[in-house]
Amino acid sequence: MKITKTWSKLTLVGLAAVTLAACGGSEKEEAAKAEQKAEVINWKMVTTWPKNFPGLGTGAENLAQNINDMSNGRLNIKVYAAGELVPPLEVFDAVSRGTAEMGHGAAYYWKGKAPAAQFFTAVPFGFTAQEINSWIHHGGGLKLWEEIYEPFNLIPMAAGNTGVQMGGWFNKEINSLEDFQGLKMRIPGLGGEVLKKVGGTPINLPGGEIFTSLQTGAIDATEWVGPYNDLAFGLYKAAKFYYYPGWHEPGSTMEAIFNKGAFEALPKDLQMIVRSAVRQSNAEMLDEFTALNNAALETLVNEHNVVLKPFPSDVMSALKKASEETLEEVAAADALSKKVYDSFKDFGGKVRAWHEVSERAYINGREVE
Repeated sequence: MKITKTWSKLTLVGLAAVTLAACGGSEKEEAAKAEQKAEVINWKMVTTWPKNFPGLGTGAENLAQNINDMSNGRLNIKVYAAGELVPPLEVFDAVSRGTAEMGHGAAYYWKGKAPAAQFFTAVPFGFTAQEINSWIHHGGGLKLWEEIYEPFNLIPMAAGNTGVQMGGWFNKEINSLEDFQGLKMRIPGLGGEVLKKVGGTPINLPGGEIFTSLQTGAIDATEWVGPYNDLAFGLYKAAKFYYYPGWHEPGSTMEAIFNKGAFEALPKDLQMIVRSAVRQSNAEMLDEFTALNNAALETLVNEHNVVLKPFPSDVMSALKKASEETLEEVAAADALSKKVYDSFKDFGGKVRAWHEVSERAYINGREVE
């Protein structure tokens, strides 16, 4: 009987100790979680886009909000639209020097600093959105992009895509290649180099300056994105002719750039949250443009009497030839551009071969009567 009582007492004491230890462990875990939650990291994001601009500007805003929500408020990002903290085309420098921890824009804006960066927004007659995403994430493109930005203390990520863009707004009809002679057109990146080769004058302007420049005649034509964005900008008020397809930007990638020191200082879980949020944003933007472009195009044509026209086939052929020459010249100019272009061409050959028997074959088959 004594043994039983003693055993019972020992058992109760043991259970109490275990319970207290468990409670203590639970309290410590809760305290650790509370302390972790209280450590809020505040970042600034600067963008090249006008404030609340559909698709592009709102894409940056949504990305910041998603990071905040996914981190349970531990990483709070304040978004500054173009000109609010730095001018739109100074985003790269601002993030590089740490004025802001994060930026949102397009890589081809920085060709003056790193010519090879142009390949990571859009290449004339190059990759579609599906193809460039595949190259970046599974074809070695991202490692090359990181290599380009390494000397600038930056980490790049793909943060959105517009899909195939429109060819642009013109104040006159384009009936032949001669119509490009002396044409002043807002067109950045490699597309601008192609325009120069066929006799035009490329001008790089941030989005917020396009409408006024076109309306006042400072430029004769402009490309921007596509119907969804172009309608919001009111470009139909400044030019009558709207051409397709966007040979210069068949799948334009937007980028999120991070100050390397700021990103690497984040805890590992927050780094993963940022990468996951950016990847989600990359898909979401393409979905948005695909869903909304056609309704906007119908509005432009049916309500605003925009003249929708395809580029003549001989013009497209000439632009393609000029594009091929331009890409070879850009690749020959520096070793890093050649390295990127070689990767681009190699992957392009493989993905095009597959798309001949998949995407193209299906789309052609879908149109059969």
